[in-house]
This record gives sequence, structure tokens and C-alpha cells, in this order.
Amino acid sequence: MLDRLRSAARRVQGDRAVRALLGDCRRLLSARGEANSPAIAADIVGQIDRLGDDQRLSFFEHLAQDFGPDVQQVLDAAQAYAQAPTDPQRLLALTQAAEPPRQELFRRLNRTPGGTAAIVRLRRALLERLPKQAPLATVENDLLHLLSSWFNPGFLQMRKVDWNSPAQLLEQIIRHEAVHEVDGWDDLRRRLQPDRRCFAFFHPQLPDEPLIFVEVALVPEMAAQIAPLIDKKSQPLDPAQFKVAVFYSISNCQPGLRGVSLGNFLIKRVAEQLKRELPQLKTFCTLSPIPGLMAWLHKAKDTFTTLPAAAGESAAQALAALRKAAGDELASLGTGAGLGALPEAGHAALSTLAALYLVHASPTPKGDPVARFHLDNGARLERLNPRANLSAKGLKQSAGLMVNYLYDLQRIETCHDRFVHGRVVHSRAVAALL
Repeated sequence: MLDRLRSAARRVQGDRAVRALLGDCRRLLSARGEANSPAIAADIVGQIDRLGDDQRLSFFEHLAQDFGPDVQQVLDAAQAYAQAPTDPQRLLALTQAAEPPRQELFRRLNRTPGGTAAIVRLRRALLERLPKQAPLATVENDLLHLLSSWFNPGFLQMRKVDWNSPAQLLEQIIRHEAVHEVDGWDDLRRRLQPDRRCFAFFHPQLPDEPLIFVEVALVPEMAAQIAPLIDKKSQPLDPAQFKVAVFYSISNCQPGLRGVSLGNFLIKRVAEQLKRELPQLKTFCTLSPIPGLMAWLHKAKDTFTTLPAAAGESAAQALAALRKAAGDELASLGTGAGLGALPEAGHAALSTLAALYLVHASPTPKGDPVARFHLDNGARLERLNPRANLSAKGLKQSAGLMVNYLYDLQRIETCHDRFVHGRVVHSRAVAALL
């Protein structure tokens, strides 16, 4: 009985906190609130951060329901504009009527110190709830729209991260590395030697927090395996051997900025800086995972039907050959022993399937996410590398396969344009696998 009373009291207290917060949000949007917006916004940010999970969900629901545009005003403004589409005042009235008041609320919250970080945290919490709370998508659309403007690459600062960077920053690099885990300080030190580079984007409002970072290896030739690039016991190469820049890892540090274009601009900016610093660099490429490959193969009955007829037939034949080579146990390819026992015919079939997947599925929404990122960024699908990543993660996701995407700085726009129109630009080596 006492527990129920306490629970009811907490709910009442939480409801009261949400009502107070909503009242302050309306006050911030008022004419009087605009004059005192930094102080009110700072108070609102504190209230939001103190909300419990249930109260935060309630707040999101009120943002979606109570802070949207007035439907009748939008309809009236649209009809007025349709009658006189050349009248700039009517277009302005329509634009103002269609904009949700919550967008202005977020702008005013952004004016207070710490407001930008608070809004990024707010979106992170929203994204966690969105899969089960579809009506909140309207709030998410507004936040994505605003953050895409506020985190425009023109506002961002690119910095090189090295061993002399602040310890707090180095700790964040270790914590946020999402592709190839950093195995302690010795590993990080090796990744920051002269033949290894790390660059990150920062925002003026979040000066001590990296938004995204990329790791680069400077090597004599295009890398075919990840282990040598991240071997913490390897010796740094002489600069005379720097011929190729390999982007081997890119990691987002701010979940609240998911969907905001950052990585594509970072890679291009890093490539341009390295080219200026080291004119001898002739090739810029990646050594990338294929995280969706094995899941695609396990769903062959559904996925192969979406391929063009000839590609679907080739995929079916290659899958049959792979199954035969693997003893009809595709799951065995996710282990070192299973992959080691696979004959060369099996590896050839696996490479063919990966090529078909990357060339034909990448332009679709269900394509491999890493492939879609690099191909949309203007890279060329250059080479497939069997047995390139024998880590547990690499085996599980793609049976050890990795891929090189080539960034030809003179052809980035052409490759991007072709990808947008459904075509993956690829090398002769990849074409020979199809």
C-alpha cells in the first residue's frame, strides 16, 4: 500500500514538473519571454535535464501535439498564396504559418550557454524513443532540420588529434572508436604516430567534444588487411614510403547528431589537407567493413528477388557454390575455424556475392550502410579483400571480407551523381567478380 502511494506521489510530482516546464516554454515563446530568453532558456534546459524517462516522454508528446502549426492558419495562408503566388507577402505569411512554434522554441533554447549541447542531448533521447513512438517524428523532423543548419560544415573546425592533445580528448577517442576498438593507451599512441593520423570535427559551442573523427594510415600501397594497420607493436614507416592514405575508421561521437551530414565532409577535408601537406600521396582510399553482408545472405530468399534478373541468377549460383563449400553451414563462416576450412572456390563465391551485394543493393535504402555512405560521398568501389578482418566482429558481419573504396578527388562529383541515379561506379576488378 505504501509503495503504491509513493508511486502515485511520484507521478503527481512528475506531472507537475512537466506542466511547469510547458508553462515556461510558452513563456519563452511570448513577446515578453523573448526579451528575457537567455535566463528563461537556461532554466528550461535545467528542467529538461532533470526529467525522468516518463516525464521526458510526456514532454515530447506535448511538443508534438501542442507546439505544432495551426492547421486553419496554414490552410488560410495557402489559399491566399494560391490566389496571388507572385505576392511575396503572401508567401511570407504561408511560410510563417507553416513553421511549428517548437522550432522557434528550440532556437531560443539555443541562445543560452549550453543550449546547443542540451538540444543535442534532447534529440538523442528522442531518437531512442522514436521507433515505438511514431507520432514524435514531427518533433524529430524539426530537430534534424535545425541541427543540420547549426552543424553546417562551414561552422565546424577540423583539428588534428595527436599524442599531445588534451587527455580528455584522447579518452573520448578511445571511448567513441566504433569500428576497431582501441586496446588501451599503447594502442592509441601507435595510432597517433607520424604514419597514422586522426582528425576530428568540433563545433564552437562544443569546443571540447569531438563530433566525429576519422583515422588514417599512411602506407606504401592500398591496404588489403586491417590487422597491420592497427597492430600496436608495428614500427612507424619512413615518410618516404607514404604513397597511399587509407581511411580505416570513422566514428560518430554524438548520437544526437545522427543523420546530420558530417563524415562525408570530414573525409574530403582531410584528403585535401593531407594532399597539401604530403604532395607525394597519390591515392586516397578506405579499408571498410561490409556490416550488412552476412545478414543479406541469410535472407537470400527475400533479398535476391530484388536484384536484376541476371544478377539474381548469378547470386543464386554463387550462394549454392558457397553453401556446398561450407558444408551447407553459412554460420560456420562467422568463425575463424570455419573460414579457415573454406576452400578457394568458396572464397571466390563469397567475393562474387559481396560484389553483387555492393553493386546492386547499395543504391537501395536496404543497402549496406557503410557502402551507401562512401558511394554517396563520391567514392568508387575499388577492390574486395578476402580474409581481411579476422576479428570476431569482422567474421560475424562479413565472413572476414573488407572493401576498398577509392576517393579520386577529380571524380568525386561524377561518382556521387551516378550513385544518386542508381549506379555504383566500380573498378574492372570488381566487374570481373559479377
